[in-house]
Amino acid sequence: MATIDLSNPPPAPVGILGALPRRVSLTLPELQCVAARAGGAPLPFEMLTPGGERELGGRLGRTPATLESEAYEAAISSLHDAESSLARRGLLVDTSMDEGLLGAVGLLATPTVALDLDVAAGDSRIKAWHRQHGAAVASLATADGIVFELAWFPTDQWADELARVTVLPEEFALRDSVVPDQVVLPYALADAASEAVRSNRSDLLSVLVAEHAGETRDAGGRPLPDLEVGVLLSGLSTESRGRLRALVADVSGAMTAVVGVVSWVLLADGWRALRPRRTEGVDRIEVRRVDPGDLAHELAPVLAEVTT
Repeated sequence: MATIDLSNPPPAPVGILGALPRRVSLTLPELQCVAARAGGAPLPFEMLTPGGERELGGRLGRTPATLESEAYEAAISSLHDAESSLARRGLLVDTSMDEGLLGAVGLLATPTVALDLDVAAGDSRIKAWHRQHGAAVASLATADGIVFELAWFPTDQWADELARVTVLPEEFALRDSVVPDQVVLPYALADAASEAVRSNRSDLLSVLVAEHAGETRDAGGRPLPDLEVGVLLSGLSTESRGRLRALVADVSGAMTAVVGVVSWVLLADGWRALRPRRTEGVDRIEVRRVDPGDLAHELAPVLAEVTT
């Protein structure tokens, strides 16, 4: 079995520029080539297997999934040879692959902490995998499964890198939201109201609010009037323009153990964190306004369970 030697860490960076995170854009074939040169290091995502889809499409006709799969394959096939393109970029010299690339892919394969991020904002979707071991972090991100950004950086710069994941595109227009910056409501009410709006039964909101009268509270702990509760419940569903899901796992042992999940929702005016609570024997959810730079703070308690 191929092994990856991480016993000899790279020398400490010299100067300010050497300490900055390094990012390299790689096509999927280039990334696979680097992984093969890194002792066959596994990548943190599963490859698509379009063969089954194509066979099913042959029996049932050409489906949207089949067309998308074929377009993806065509895009990958049109890319330049991986070794040739890496050589042109100076990342592969003769038979020697860039040591930074090898180390980053090696870290992706042998971490102690795994953080998977899935971010959707409007029509765009980004999947990112962050892997940490000791004082180093490597990350891999893609928006289309064709071009990937591979980065590696010291752990003390992780917070800045996490903030980059949730920055909204420049063309993403924001507007005022009917949802307060902070509110706490029963989970059962939030769940039932969301289902009612999705089912085009907004007329049920007033009934649901009445059943939980006085249980939705503002930042100061004061109960909100039923009318305001109905408006914010409708806003939570109708304003939704995206979401973030961050899953933290301990992979230091033989078995992977999921430690926790952080969830955000993208409303009309930006991100809101969804924080579960249990008070007075009731499951509740806090909806709090957050900015991209707050993601590291949101993840800190979960990461602390693994890194301490």
